[in-house]
Amino acid sequence: MARYREALCRLCRREGEKLFLKGDRCYTEKCSVERRKYPPGQHGQRRGKLSDYGIQLREKQKVRNMYGLLERQFKRYFEWAERQKGVTGEVLLQFLERRLDNIVYRMGFAVNRRQARQLVSHGFFLVNGRAVNIPSYLVKAGDVVEVKEKGRKVPAIVESMEKAQHRGIPSWIELDSANFRGKVSHIPTREEIALPVQEQLIVELYSK
Repeated sequence: MARYREALCRLCRREGEKLFLKGDRCYTEKCSVERRKYPPGQHGQRRGKLSDYGIQLREKQKVRNMYGLLERQFKRYFEWAERQKGVTGEVLLQFLERRLDNIVYRMGFAVNRRQARQLVSHGFFLVNGRAVNIPSYLVKAGDVVEVKEKGRKVPAIVESMEKAQHRGIPSWIELDSANFRGKVSHIPTREEIALPVQEQLIVELYSK
């Protein structure tokens, strides 16, 4: 599958805020957004005001980059959300939060979603006791995600768990760190999805 291969810090600088794509580095003074608070590129410091369309596009790109998705996959989630009951923007974020790679990241088993996707693909996790190696697998309320026995000594997972409290564990996840497992207690509400995004702008963009 195709994926973004360029410098991740450029994505944060383009949006003018931290997307937390590089794990612990994003919490230090080495973060590129802290050091260069302007968009990347030759004319980054001289860019003018965005149009309404530009604002909507940047919001969509920001969310897409946060979760590490390409346009085609992201739009598919939006189309699914449109067909569901409820507020489309909130349902969209709920779909994204339910992805297995995001759940692994939220539980603290990986320092960022990129690493979580790699660990899931390599088969280090069980969902309700069954091996799942598909990062886009949608976890449901009540599902238990745990690290396989072979993964409990993997340095990347162990180190990430040691630093997980620095990021914080969402209220809708029950973590049992001693046994390398966590449970999704319920599907998060919009208030529980702590992301600085305006999902209504994405709805407006795709509704044109």
